[in-house]
Amino acid sequence: MSAADGPRIPPLPPEEWSDELRPLAAFAASGESVSLGDLNIFRTLANHPALFGSWAPFGGYLLTNGTLPFEERELLILRTGFNCRSPYEWGQHVRIALNGGMTRETIDRVPEGPDADGWTSREAALLRAADELHESARIWPGTWDALAAELDERQLIELTVLVGQYHLVAFMLNAVGVEPEPGLEPLPSVQSG
Repeated sequence: MSAADGPRIPPLPPEEWSDELRPLAAFAASGESVSLGDLNIFRTLANHPALFGSWAPFGGYLLTNGTLPFEERELLILRTGFNCRSPYEWGQHVRIALNGGMTRETIDRVPEGPDADGWTSREAALLRAADELHESARIWPGTWDALAAELDERQLIELTVLVGQYHLVAFMLNAVGVEPEPGLEPLPSVQSG
């Protein structure tokens, strides 16, 4: 399935959202110029109000109130979106990362993976953890030891939950065919190696 095929479940316009979801339609995160009702991911999830209403606080916590620093969180999300080949997740989080002050150079290096030149040892361990979770649903001992030397227990737990959460999101986005909004950066091609 490609974006040219269109969405499998059409996004629901905010005026058609259920009464319990309607207040979410106008919500915009701090520093964001778009509201939830403007984004196809949320407009699609609005087709399942109970699920959307239950999931939104969890996803919102990880995105805005977690213990991982902003740039590290976005590295993990971008790598997960790239690994899952999710154009929507990639495009939205490039926008979020840039708006939050992440450098273009850093974002452009994410597809190259943890062995690319320029990462700190901590950043490389985070990216390696995202790759290992994606490939084998676990973090291998060497990577875990590198992370445990840098992160506290809450951050170690949160890292795994964050990567899992964005796998869940990528699965839904890709399977349902949620289309990126105009102007979002396209997913980079897979690096040959």
